[in-house]
Amino acid sequence: MRSVQCRYESPYGLMFLLSDGTGLTGAYFAGQKYAPKIDRMGEEAIRASIFVEARRQLDLYFSGGLKNFVLPLAAHGTPFQQDVWKAISSVPYGTTISYSELAKRLGRRSARAVGAAVGRNPISVVIPCHRIVGSNGSLTGYAGGLNRKRALLELEVAND
Repeated sequence: MRSVQCRYESPYGLMFLLSDGTGLTGAYFAGQKYAPKIDRMGEEAIRASIFVEARRQLDLYFSGGLKNFVLPLAAHGTPFQQDVWKAISSVPYGTTISYSELAKRLGRRSARAVGAAVGRNPISVVIPCHRIVGSNGSLTGYAGGLNRKRALLELEVAND
């Protein structure tokens, strides 16, 4: 199946959801760093079952009623990136860890390399890279914008 997409209006701005037919391959905020060009996202398929379910779960998440997404994911990346994204998904709702702590959990020395993989996360919010912060707790490095990162963390703390 060719790549298909659907627009989703989140409380924090327009998002584009992408799928290759096997799972969700992308969830990008409009204007997000590293997002594919709109004309390369595939045809609109708003009624595709993956998008119906993704929108339902995103609605619940943004309203404070969902802490863990249960969606088929098919993120495309290197094996290292895949490992990083899997590790990000284990960070509990409402909590944060540092890039260096994430690197330690992965048995890696380079927080910088881990940070680069975090920044390339193609499935924002669902793979919660907003929960990864600087070693001093500062909000750094969110491809969707630091205002969104702050808002997502505040949403989770308020509903935890």
